[in-house]
Amino acid sequence: MPIGAVTGESRSAHTVDPELTYSDRTEQPRMTDSDASVEQFLDAVDAAFEEYDQGYADADATLRVVRTHVEDLRDDVES
Repeated sequence: MPIGAVTGESRSAHTVDPELTYSDRTEQPRMTDSDASVEQFLDAVDAAFEEYDQGYADADATLRVVRTHVEDLRDDVES
């Protein structure tokens, strides 16, 4: 059954603003300071987990590192 057959809606219901240029429609949103902080946090936590997974750090040490990164992220977001 084709899309919209039951409701009568057409597939081309989505419209595009004709005044927007191609680059306007494809431009990625700009990264905020919070986005950068979150990305840095995720990279740091991934690195801590990787060290744990490879046996370079025990669970307690990994948890301390992750807690430090959480505190840093919280400070960055709240300031």
